[in-house]
Amino acid sequence: MSGEVFVSQTDFFAAARSGNLAEVSRLAEEDPTLLRAKDERGASALLTACYSGQKEVRDFLLSKTPQVELHEAAAAGQLSRVKELVEADPATAKGYSPDGFPIMALAAVFGHEAVARYLLGKGADVNLAATNGSGYTALTGAVTNGHTSLSTWLAENGANVNYRYANGFSPLLAAAANGHLEIVRMLLERGADLHARSGDGRNALAFAEDRKHSEVADYLRSLGLTL
Repeated sequence: MSGEVFVSQTDFFAAARSGNLAEVSRLAEEDPTLLRAKDERGASALLTACYSGQKEVRDFLLSKTPQVELHEAAAAGQLSRVKELVEADPATAKGYSPDGFPIMALAAVFGHEAVARYLLGKGADVNLAATNGSGYTALTGAVTNGHTSLSTWLAENGANVNYRYANGFSPLLAAAANGHLEIVRMLLERGADLHARSGDGRNALAFAEDRKHSEVADYLRSLGLTL
């Protein structure tokens, strides 16, 4: 029986990750305990769906598990649930998910600005970094995923625009690598180091060129940046 349960859980998480809503629904109906199962990192299928950008699966799982945990609510943008949990225990606004991401960063990486604003107002540290080796902060998450308004708000509210994390990356390098021109401009206007280089020696122009983000590359050259 335990082997069958393990296979079912593995299939359930795989279906959530791939966006196979029919399979997620089928397995959840067969075994409702899967809705609260956790993988080896401590993440639920709901959080896995959020990480994988599978919004249909995310919304289905939300409908089946209304009492989600704080990190799940933050990642899914469930402001009312976030408020309910933080009001009950204010210290949790400064906490982490089981897999090592700050609650604030989980709201930011998925672009949930209202949740991020609420958490900051409740004492969350805008520069709190992940403990799982990624080094992610709210700003790096928002920048990488192209959330311009949220990235700007974070920078205006104390986020370190020159923060360095995995392989020497900075928010500017992440923005250039992902082709987010408006965020590149915003970061530079707020003091980001134009000449920052990653651990392997590449600057923002190198990342923009490598990934064929011509508008970003042209803008960086106009500022005098060379490889």
